[in-house]
Amino acid sequence: MSSTEPAAVLSPRGLERLRTRHPWIYRSDTRELPETPGIYPVRDTRGRTYGWALVNARSEISLRMLSYGEAPAGQETLLARLQAALDYRDALAPDADSYRLVHGEADGLPGLVIDRYADYLVVQNGSAALEPHLEALVDALVQRLNPKGVLARFDNRSRTLEGLETDVFVLRGEVPEEVECREADVRYFARPYSGQKTGAFLDQRLNRQRLGSVARGRAIDVFSYHGSFALHLAGKVDHLECVDVSAPALEGARKNLELNGFDRVTYTVANAFDRLRELEREGAVFDTISLDPPAFAKRRADLGNAYGAYKELNLRCLKMLAPGGYMGSASCSFHVSDADFYLMLADAARDAGRRVRIIAREGQAPDHPEVLGIPETRYLKFALLQAID
Repeated sequence: MSSTEPAAVLSPRGLERLRTRHPWIYRSDTRELPETPGIYPVRDTRGRTYGWALVNARSEISLRMLSYGEAPAGQETLLARLQAALDYRDALAPDADSYRLVHGEADGLPGLVIDRYADYLVVQNGSAALEPHLEALVDALVQRLNPKGVLARFDNRSRTLEGLETDVFVLRGEVPEEVECREADVRYFARPYSGQKTGAFLDQRLNRQRLGSVARGRAIDVFSYHGSFALHLAGKVDHLECVDVSAPALEGARKNLELNGFDRVTYTVANAFDRLRELEREGAVFDTISLDPPAFAKRRADLGNAYGAYKELNLRCLKMLAPGGYMGSASCSFHVSDADFYLMLADAARDAGRRVRIIAREGQAPDHPEVLGIPETRYLKFALLQAID
């Protein structure tokens, strides 16, 4: 392609960012951008080609790099990346029928997320430049995996930022409101049309099993939502309390737990902060605690308040953790770094007057891969803790 054809032209600062191999380049770091979203060469002001990218001048993240060097990239590149992502999941051989198939930039497919729920697939796309290629990508998915249905969950905020319409609709076949899924030795209902993310939280899959492997005695699952952690605790403990502020969410948890025959469960509709304060006043003691709060720091500016909220929750839980008891504590806030998270846990343990052992430091399951040089691909922190005394 000649240098007179449409291309994304970078400023010197944009070229510096390009050299870090981070796939995102912001509008402020460009000199020229094509008006129509698409796949274009990335050049400097002298016309030298440095790579190819998904480009959208309307988005603050105007370039999402696909490849580096002069060799053109296009739809065949996208299809090859898709097959490589599916090969990787096959090699993982997860002990589940529901997991992530494509994890955006981590699989070289910026903006694209594809999750599998048993015989059904859910697709999210947050890149306007990728939109014209979705038909071919979905065709390739169907040919390889032969799902019963494929759903477009095009209701995420990133589509609005890209200037795309938002909607939820079936792309192929039929997709039910609920899909029964398996995760190790438990079953649950995913809700592709209305559930969080694409229907369920898949990234905590291995962490749930890890906490379940040591669960015992009296247990509590804080921020239970649909009971994803509770499912791995209920069969191992004497009694379990599920806490969530949403009554409909707890009804989902009840349905999932009853699906597995678990009945020694109490469901408490309450604000988690208020419930933990109440339990602490009552002198409650738990042998197993699951604490999986929402992302309190959705922006870097939220970090101070988020740190305080995470600390209060962990402090109250640690005060109620029995000697020798186990606690799983998580944060899904990208802006809360690993260092921040473990500093917060140390502060909480100190203020609770407890000695606490770290059994494991984990992140998201490997079907949500982390790529070196792209810190945004590592967002989930999970600590398995044990009270020493």
